[in-house]
Amino acid sequence: MKQRIITAVVAAAVFLPIVIFGGWPFTLMVYLIASIALYEALKMKKIQLFSVPGIISLLLLWIFMIPDQYSSWLEQLDYTKLELFFLGLLLFLTYTVITKNRFTFEDVAFSIMSTLYVGLGFYFFIETREANLTYVFYSLFIIWATDSGAYFIGRAFGKHKLWPEISPNKTTEGFFGGVLSALVVASLFSVFADMNVSALVLLTATAFLSVFGQIGDLVESALKRYYNVKDSGNILPGHGGMLDRFDSLLFVWPLIHLFHLL
Repeated sequence: MKQRIITAVVAAAVFLPIVIFGGWPFTLMVYLIASIALYEALKMKKIQLFSVPGIISLLLLWIFMIPDQYSSWLEQLDYTKLELFFLGLLLFLTYTVITKNRFTFEDVAFSIMSTLYVGLGFYFFIETREANLTYVFYSLFIIWATDSGAYFIGRAFGKHKLWPEISPNKTTEGFFGGVLSALVVASLFSVFADMNVSALVLLTATAFLSVFGQIGDLVESALKRYYNVKDSGNILPGHGGMLDRFDSLLFVWPLIHLFHLL
């Protein structure tokens, strides 16, 4: 626990000032975090980042994450992200032939899904910061509240396993405790921050975001269990890897936009 607290404090001291500052330092930081997260995902499938499929995945990730405000150079090239992504798919499939199926169709699917999984979440992180800094802190605090509430309420009152085949320590009581904790935090944001939506809309959205945040956590747990991996990485002592820390938020940031909260 001591190691987790030290890591969290140091990480927050670096992460939060850059988030607040915004601009290109923030975008570069998100690109770095996303690149590490992609590396961790590919490593589970034993695909090296510095390999042909790894480099294709990384380039597609970087292209996919280009913020709207910086996408003018794509327009100058007369290409869209979708067209470049399709080109990447063709390169992947060509590589299966070149390697005589040592790099398989399944590997192609995993690489594409990993790129989309990581890229979508972090792209919307950048877009959320560009649209409204308050919603970045809202997303961070409701997920931190969800995680803390699920942990402490689950330990105190948890008797029914939520999904033991995927994450044996999570409980149904902790699940609802996490949602309740997120609603408390959202209520404070509704009172003290300009959220641009009514309290009822914000609380309803928060309940869904807390649920999907926990689903995001379970998705990564299922991925690690399938590939027999304990943590996605060890870059954050006591916390694991970048995917371990951002798995919930990779679901939440896109949903903030899909729910039209901004």
